[in-house]
Amino acid sequence: MTNQERKLISAESVTEGHPDKVCDQISDEILDELLRQDPQSHVAVETSAATGVFLVFGEVTSEGYVDVQSEVRETLRRIGYTSSEVGLDADSCGVIVAITGQSAEINQGVARLSGEKESAASREERYEAQGAGDQGVMFGYATDETDVLMPLPIYLAHRLAYRLTEVRKSGEVPHLRPDGKTQVTIEYDENDHPLRVDTVLISTQHDPEVTQEWLRDQLKAHVIDPILDEVLGDGVAHDDYRQLVNPTGSFVLGGPAADAGLTGRKIIVDTYGGAAHHGGGAFSGKDPSKVDRSAAYATRWVAKNIVAAGLAHRVEVQVAYAIGVADPVSVNVETYGTEEGVTRAQIVAAVRKVFDLRPAAIIDELDLKRPIYAKTAAYGHFGRVDVDFPWERTDKVEELKAAVAELA
Repeated sequence: MTNQERKLISAESVTEGHPDKVCDQISDEILDELLRQDPQSHVAVETSAATGVFLVFGEVTSEGYVDVQSEVRETLRRIGYTSSEVGLDADSCGVIVAITGQSAEINQGVARLSGEKESAASREERYEAQGAGDQGVMFGYATDETDVLMPLPIYLAHRLAYRLTEVRKSGEVPHLRPDGKTQVTIEYDENDHPLRVDTVLISTQHDPEVTQEWLRDQLKAHVIDPILDEVLGDGVAHDDYRQLVNPTGSFVLGGPAADAGLTGRKIIVDTYGGAAHHGGGAFSGKDPSKVDRSAAYATRWVAKNIVAAGLAHRVEVQVAYAIGVADPVSVNVETYGTEEGVTRAQIVAAVRKVFDLRPAAIIDELDLKRPIYAKTAAYGHFGRVDVDFPWERTDKVEELKAAVAELA
């Protein structure tokens, strides 16, 4: 292909020190602590950050209690914001809390049977009793272009961001500071297969005394090349990529001191890097009764199992809900013409037979009322290799194959 015909696709990630991701982590740490004490907690907590101050706000109905100030400061310490020299001191920043109870009108749509009624109810009755926490559309996606069934650009961007944090915290690359961003551009062939790495971009906060030349060399040797070699091996060419590091020059001031942060502002980073549609709902700070979160996890689970079963090479699953109604308004599966030996209609029918996408069923099947969410709040919610998220399991492959066989 000529330069004009080349197909280049990019995706970005950010480190845990990015202002928006700091806010995501604070919100999910609060959620986890409430779920740890009371699994029935209903939580919708958001965080905003500016220079030296954090505002934590939202709605909570729970038997648990969280010392929000302590959670904010501990999260900042873990990330590495421990001194005014790096732009933020966890022990001296301001924390403002504005949390109220959940709206009774919303709660009546998601409340499950309680007490003796729940104990006596069948599973079917329980699943019908809990409606969706809001209306909305959610998407899940999977592709076989990587072992974890994620698009290659976003997977590499996340791995680079994670590695950037690792070498900072370990001291393998000194003089790094918490804030950072990565971006990867992949060239695809005419059959939409990854062909080569075209560009790797890293912007990272650093101490003022380092030179950009030194930083480029350190990141190439300790971050970029190790990750490219590990992930790509001999499958995708990566010996002649363009490397960009801090393209505007120095990056000394970072984090909330440089840019305001807000929970839920990195929804494309959190999902598939733009390779799939997005319904618009954010994840962090929301308990699983909110289908923005739980249904997005469920549709990833469905899409991944379809691809893992060999029914299609690339799949996007869409589901939609009405507030207070248990059954989805719609379920759609898009295979982009990549289905193998089956029709798209057969895949849709098999999905409906194998997966129960009512909110209470999703919560039970994926065991979502656990404190597992803080680990999702940086480096992506999908395709992770460092943690075991239930929506990443391919435990429905054989059931899908059997369901399709019955429909053939």
